[in-house]
Amino acid sequence: MYWEKKGPGNTGETVKLAIARANELSLKHIVVASCTGRTAEAFIGCGCEIVCVTHHVGYAGPGKDEMEPSTREKLTRAGVKVLTTTHLLAGVDRAVRNKFGGVYPAEIMAQTLRIFGQGIKVCVEVASMALDAGLIPHWADVVSVGGTGTGADTAAVILPAHSNHFFDTRVREIICKPGYF
Repeated sequence: MYWEKKGPGNTGETVKLAIARANELSLKHIVVASCTGRTAEAFIGCGCEIVCVTHHVGYAGPGKDEMEPSTREKLTRAGVKVLTTTHLLAGVDRAVRNKFGGVYPAEIMAQTLRIFGQGIKVCVEVASMALDAGLIPHWADVVSVGGTGTGADTAAVILPAHSNHFFDTRVREIICKPGYF
């Protein structure tokens, strides 16, 4: 499915398509990029194990956590695993760029993935992050959901690899994404 426009207006349909494809393929794990937790909440009760990957604390400003404690508690009570950590394709490379300029390997990798759209980059990144944290099983396909800014407009079936073997990651199929026509 290709959306005519990117952004949060596609969240509802992206969630439906992601759940449907997970069910069709008998996949048990969905990884969702969700800074505030709202997109992750849409997956509660879908029958899959949900991992919500948020921005790291400090992303939106020094010491700032974009997810309200009450939302984090609600997700956790519903069985959603919430991962708040440094982004795989940013981290210290971005700090070096911000301080000294230049382009570094992780940022080149991120830009390369963005050829397919911001959401695909996010899907690949959060799936690997969830695997590194031990929140999804090794060597198992997952549905990964991301977006362009806020909300969700992209979903893909991904076989993630740990970050130290990142190039073993496989995007099995793209369920939906903005078409950028």
